[in-house]
Amino acid sequence: MADAYIYDAVRTPRGKGKKDGSLHEITGLSLATQVLEALRDRNDLDTSKVDDVILGCVTPVGELGADIARTAVLSAGWSQYTAGVQVNRFCASGLE
Repeated sequence: MADAYIYDAVRTPRGKGKKDGSLHEITGLSLATQVLEALRDRNDLDTSKVDDVILGCVTPVGELGADIARTAVLSAGWSQYTAGVQVNRFCASGLE
């Protein structure tokens, strides 16, 4: 069995903003990208050595309907060989 390492865990805010609120234009992809950029930067992480990114996403519809983990990996400038998997579970989906 190969070794597994968890460098860090990060949560983003959740909830739906008002249609005319100041944060209404922030997308799920933008939040996920910010998380991956922060993980890379604060851990001085060589993303070419990361095999998988696992991201919890409740109610993946619309722009989140595709594999947001893989899309965020690419959006954050991580290695194109890093896989991403989305976990869709309600109630603490990103904590398991």
